[in-house]
Amino acid sequence: MPYATLDELKGRIDWELDEDELRIAQGALEDASDLAATYGRDWSEENAPRLVRTLVLKAAARYLRNPNGYTQSRAGDETLAWSDIGRDAGTVYLTREEIRLLEELGGRRRGLATADVVAWCSTRRPAAGYVPVDYGGAQLPLFADDRGPW
Repeated sequence: MPYATLDELKGRIDWELDEDELRIAQGALEDASDLAATYGRDWSEENAPRLVRTLVLKAAARYLRNPNGYTQSRAGDETLAWSDIGRDAGTVYLTREEIRLLEELGGRRRGLATADVVAWCSTRRPAAGYVPVDYGGAQLPLFADDRGPW
């Protein structure tokens, strides 16, 4: 189910949609909602943040205003030019900033993470043992030999 309604989309554009445009608009809302769920999370219609609906409406309206992805058009000599957005030209798409917002709303943060890597059936060697101290400073090492505690 789309995160926005057709009536909300009609409020975002400045012309009346005919029957074919209504069908295309409904498909654009569904495509934009699928993208929002992919980059964010699969929210239900009731608990989706308001910003998700806004981003879906922006992407669908962007597509309806320029379904072929033209950046230039001339009527005299029949000149057309396409955008450099690549494979997204002529499709419903989200900008990088919109994707970043959806990832943050969905709890997906980009960045580095670390993971312990351990060989199969291996055991960890004990590190040096430490003794707690009363004065609250750093702990004192009990042994420093990595072959055993004694």
